[in-house]
Amino acid sequence: MADTDTRMRSPRWPTIAAIWLACGLFDASSTVLFMQAVGSHAWLVIFGTELVSWLPWVLATPFIIGLARRRPITRGKVMSAIALHVASFVVVSLSADVWFAALQTVFNPFSYTKNPTFMEAWRTSLPYQLLPYLIVYALILAATYIADAREQRTRLNEELSKAQLAALHRQIEPHFMFNTLNSIAGLVREQRNDAAVSMIVGLSEFLRRATQDSHRAQVTLAEEVEYLQRYVDIQKVRFGERLQVSVDIPSEMLHAQVPNLLLQPLVENAIKHGVGRRVAGGTVRVTGACENGTVRLSVCNDGPGIPTDEPTAQTGVGLNNLRTRLRILHGEESELQLRLAQSGEAEVVVTLPLREA
Repeated sequence: MADTDTRMRSPRWPTIAAIWLACGLFDASSTVLFMQAVGSHAWLVIFGTELVSWLPWVLATPFIIGLARRRPITRGKVMSAIALHVASFVVVSLSADVWFAALQTVFNPFSYTKNPTFMEAWRTSLPYQLLPYLIVYALILAATYIADAREQRTRLNEELSKAQLAALHRQIEPHFMFNTLNSIAGLVREQRNDAAVSMIVGLSEFLRRATQDSHRAQVTLAEEVEYLQRYVDIQKVRFGERLQVSVDIPSEMLHAQVPNLLLQPLVENAIKHGVGRRVAGGTVRVTGACENGTVRLSVCNDGPGIPTDEPTAQTGVGLNNLRTRLRILHGEESELQLRLAQSGEAEVVVTLPLREA
């Protein structure tokens, strides 16, 4: 599908015109300098005719690019494709040389003592123009194949990244769901049936919303905060007053793009390894700030925390999943750190480039 799209994509006229204008200016300027060196003073006429002499190639370039994409020189079709391109080269070259001969006949830029006839100009210029025309035609073909190969490779990399992100997204959803179902089972065993029903309803609503956006690798921070609030509502059914969650993110940051399901796994980790280990519960604080073109998000809890040298602290499903997604989306521009804050609390800090939706 990507290959078909590449071949059928329309050539970009502004780019083609700009490239040929640069080539025409270079050719016209070098010809003028050479003719002035041998004593010719009709530089304006020479410059103008040399510049517009490339007009047939400007018009023919989209045709050549389209032909190269429709009939590429590939295994099994080499001879037929070459024959077609040879025929195309002959037609384009003859047309370009006819145009060049017509310019010589009308303007006589090189100040011949006698204005050449069209046939004289054409027979004189044709042998000298064939090699440059062949090089030009070959360069157009080569540039087309190189550009298409690069674009196809880029599309394949994008598709691979999307597939990896989708797989990671599918991994995090069951992880969250299983933990929540275990909590529901605990509520049932404690005969807290109303709380269990409320948690099931909250889980259903959360999963419905997450499923609607499962195809999106990134969402706005505002949407992510909304997802987080739904998750917190579910957990408060289980923990009640033992769980307090504060979110302090400036409103100007809410349009920033962040990975889908970024905050929920971090808060889940904080609840599981922090607040959940304390009888009295605790508080999870989510904060955000913009610094030098980057988004900095922090999730901190006042529970016992996790020592940063503990293996499971750095290699849990949620953190590993998020690290991989950040690396796919932002490469070296992103970072995830698990550390102990100065107060001794466990803190996860995510840094990524600021990109608004």
